[in-house]
Amino acid sequence: MTVEATGIHRAFGGVLALRDASFTARPGEIHALAGENGAGKSTLIKVLCGVLRADAGTVTVSGRVATAFQELSLLPDLTVAENLLLTAPPRGRLGLVRRSHLAAEASRLLSLYGVSEIDPRSPARDLAVSQKQVVELVRVLALEPDVVFLDEPTAALAQREVDWLAGHMRRLRDGGACVVFTSHRWREIERLADRVTVFRNGTHVATRERLTEDEAITLMTGRTLDATYPDVSAIEVGENALTVTGLTSGRLRDVSFDLRKGEILGVGGLAGQGQRDLFLTLFGARKPVAGQLSVGRSRISARRQPPDDGRVVARRAFGAVARRFGVHRTGERWSLRGPKDAIRAGIAYVPEDRKAEGLLLPLSIRDNIALTTLTRRSRAGFIRHQAENAAISDVTGKLAIGAGRATSRAAGELSGGNQQKTVMARWLLTDADVFLLYDVTRGVDAATKHDIYHLIADLARNGKAILFYSSETEEIAHLCHRVLVLREGRIAAELAGPVGDAEEIVAASIRETADA
Repeated sequence: MTVEATGIHRAFGGVLALRDASFTARPGEIHALAGENGAGKSTLIKVLCGVLRADAGTVTVSGRVATAFQELSLLPDLTVAENLLLTAPPRGRLGLVRRSHLAAEASRLLSLYGVSEIDPRSPARDLAVSQKQVVELVRVLALEPDVVFLDEPTAALAQREVDWLAGHMRRLRDGGACVVFTSHRWREIERLADRVTVFRNGTHVATRERLTEDEAITLMTGRTLDATYPDVSAIEVGENALTVTGLTSGRLRDVSFDLRKGEILGVGGLAGQGQRDLFLTLFGARKPVAGQLSVGRSRISARRQPPDDGRVVARRAFGAVARRFGVHRTGERWSLRGPKDAIRAGIAYVPEDRKAEGLLLPLSIRDNIALTTLTRRSRAGFIRHQAENAAISDVTGKLAIGAGRATSRAAGELSGGNQQKTVMARWLLTDADVFLLYDVTRGVDAATKHDIYHLIADLARNGKAILFYSSETEEIAHLCHRVLVLREGRIAAELAGPVGDAEEIVAASIRETADA
């Protein structure tokens, strides 16, 4: 049950991911790996569990090994039961798979590990990201391994699910197993880890039993950061940019609110209370049952526009009469038929799952950023590369993603934090008025979170309206001017912000009668 690595080198093309890296973990301990995105944590875990071969160095891992990777690996067209039992399905006397027993056996397995809200007959593609992560973790736990590697296991989980996993991690440790995990939520590291190892630029920096967050950030980045959260209280809030009236969609029930220019409006509440339905519906990716949406300044015009400015004739874009849900401006009602119409109306959406919903991983950074604004920099079907290069260079420079030839790298080669920055860079180029930011700091390191917080504040200072949801309630408490708390698909409370205290939001989430 020993885990030991010494002198590990691993390169991807010309990029050195691990440089003379070393790591040791002991039986009967929970050991956290900390570092910025791109520091080499995920690569080290893949080397330790045998998925990647080191270019140099030695690795020793003894005992039964199980790993849950940061990239979800469920097969979307199979059911939960088929995914859970893929390598060990129930079989009959002749060795044939007893498909009629799959659901019952998966249900028993889920129940054994304390999971009751996931239907084993559901296709994996229909699950929320957090539910997919839980299924991945149950698959690992069911092996009862001696060594467990968990790469960002809590990134998609709500607090209740984090507590569930923490209990199983402690159970494994107390049984003598070695648990190695990575997390960008420092409170989880403080709460769970017996020891912490910090990596920077692919190299081991320090291993400590106790480490404060400020000390860890300095070790991870080599620099001291200023205040974690920017002060948003002084940002001037203007007129309405978005008005939602009587929205009913999915779990949402009769939701109404205003979002103003320069405002960061938080959406809180326990997981699964309709937050995702709200964001997807506002972006046109989910059909509403009822309600109306008013956009303060639409970038779609009723007049014919030149073909290179990203707008099309209103007759083509909004020819259909608005049905129950309309995008309208100054008395005119237009239909919001999909994301394309939302983009034209000046709405941008950054999703939680950057790999599956935000990026085309085989394409370059440049191509991913340029996707939504190609028509603005093209004439007669030809892209004006000089204009495209200038725009992309400007936005990648602001976000420190990479410059020049670096933008030709495939998006799939980037760290999680830089992938998230790439998605955000794409929407910055659209000059949208309304930004829908859904759990945009999920799975990114402390320094990148810091950069994203300040980017959000800068957008607000520039008059952009921001709807913000995070699975980390503390972010909502510190970043937002106001917080809407959803419960059972309805707005249960509206809190003036910055709230500052995450517990106040949690209390409003579970309070039977919202009097906040």
